Amino acid sequence: MQFNQVAFRYRRRAPWVLHDVTLTVPRGRIIEVNGRNGAGKSTLLRLIAGVVPPGRGRVAGRPSSTGYAPERFPAEQPFTARAYLGHMAAVRGAPPSRVGEWAERLGFTELLDTRLPDLSKGSAHKAGLVQALLAAPGLLVFDEPFAGLDARTRTALPALLAELASEGSSVIVSDHQGDLRELPGVMRWQVAGRTVTEGDLPEEHAVVEVVVPRSEAEDLVTRLKADGYEARCR
Repeated sequence: MQFNQVAFRYRRRAPWVLHDVTLTVPRGRIIEVNGRNGAGKSTLLRLIAGVVPPGRGRVAGRPSSTGYAPERFPAEQPFTARAYLGHMAAVRGAPPSRVGEWAERLGFTELLDTRLPDLSKGSAHKAGLVQALLAAPGLLVFDEPFAGLDARTRTALPALLAELASEGSSVIVSDHQGDLRELPGVMRWQVAGRTVTEGDLPEEHAVVEVVVPRSEAEDLVTRLKADGYEARCR
């Protein structure tokens, strides 16, 4: 899949969010998309998934089967999770058994008969992940897939993504929490200044130590991670 001088803005005469993006999405790889809040990461993911068309330029070679899970799953729908996912499986030509298979792998089975509006934020996020995985996608796009997940699913998800990539899927993930940091073979893209740069994070980093009251530490780490920094409390 290729982007050729792609640009995007949300309204005519509005500033360009992304401009002159030229890149290749390789098959069978995991790509982590990095950048500060507001840099255009979610916009890039929507363009890759085909949710929005480019304002300029050309996107070619998108796989016919694409799975996309947004950062916020639209849970205000009058269905149970089972009914919603069954409908999505039918729309995508996937066998109904896929619903149960992916629900089990993501620890969602016990919630299948829960109404979508009654799901917690983390559980609704799982429903979004399941629907993206139903049709064995050749391209899988996840916007902050680790957000709100329980510890067990969060720990298991990197290996699951690696399995899909090994089967030939292109897996594109934004992950400001760093859950893919230890996974080998991950490509990284930087979104900054309306452009996308291919390659790993630069080596020139500085470690800045900040001493804050313990009661404020967790909030500070969360805000730093949201701005695209690697941060931890010790």
